[in-house]
Amino acid sequence: MTFKLGLTSDLLDSRGEPTFGRGPLELLDRDPAIEWEYIPGKIDEITPDIAARYDGLYVNTQRVTAASVARADCRVRIVGRHGVGYDAVDVPALAARGVIVTNTPVAVRRPVAVAVLTFIFALAGRLFTKDRLTREGRWSERGNHMGLGLTTRTLGVIGAGGIGRELLALARPFGWRMLAADPYADPAAVRALGAELLPLEQMLPQADFVVATCLLNAETRHLMNARRFALMKREAYFVNMSRGPVADEAALIEALRSGTIAGAGIDVFEQEPVDAANPLLAMDNVIVAPHALCWTDECFDAIAREGLGCMVDFANGRTPKSVVRPG
Repeated sequence: MTFKLGLTSDLLDSRGEPTFGRGPLELLDRDPAIEWEYIPGKIDEITPDIAARYDGLYVNTQRVTAASVARADCRVRIVGRHGVGYDAVDVPALAARGVIVTNTPVAVRRPVAVAVLTFIFALAGRLFTKDRLTREGRWSERGNHMGLGLTTRTLGVIGAGGIGRELLALARPFGWRMLAADPYADPAAVRALGAELLPLEQMLPQADFVVATCLLNAETRHLMNARRFALMKREAYFVNMSRGPVADEAALIEALRSGTIAGAGIDVFEQEPVDAANPLLAMDNVIVAPHALCWTDECFDAIAREGLGCMVDFANGRTPKSVVRPG
């Protein structure tokens, strides 16, 4: 029997071309077991009607809930996420209906780690401030905005999973002290990367750059709250490359306004797309990106090959490599 796969149309750019390029689609086109198409229209949540039309779904930003697979005519048996985060997918509810969920944890590690370093370098070098000085003819003020060298600083990483470990590996040559906070991480694996594993409350007061790279779940929602921002150095910067709700955004805004912390690099927001009135967008000590700083041609090609590869494996009776555990 033919395996029918639906890809959400937000994987297409404004020209109607796949954001990841046409190369990964060859995985589907050359497999006679698979018939695939883009699901028409703008979809925020997978509906029962959609779940009744396809054996598999490859989704980008859409929510997939218990209601999505609740009907008796649900045909879907696999949902693949185009990316590593799966907070919009109710994995236990799908598992209860016999639907497996996959993601792409390997493909995103290097691009996200590079994006973190991009934020840190820009913040440490006062890049955006110096850009404005130059454009506004304020050359004589350049000595007022001295950057931060890294060899005397400390990097603190929240979450020592695949992305966190990749970040530590890339950051190691810069010679700074490196710390990580993750109650589930292997201390030996963290030490092998040149970092020290500490409880979060002990790490925060020591770090000059605090980077969130953890998954969003019930345990990490608002993990960075007012109390924890207050533990950071006043000269320290917070970088969020995980999910917006990992940080209590109201608490972050107040910490930035009051000088509790020096600044931030924010790629993710509690509300996305971000509200144009969000105070973070007007702060000179904040660098922002639209949940896309890691997006490159290499990144999206690798994500699509990993994600669509899981679909191909499942359609041919093989266990996909990147199955999300429901527990």
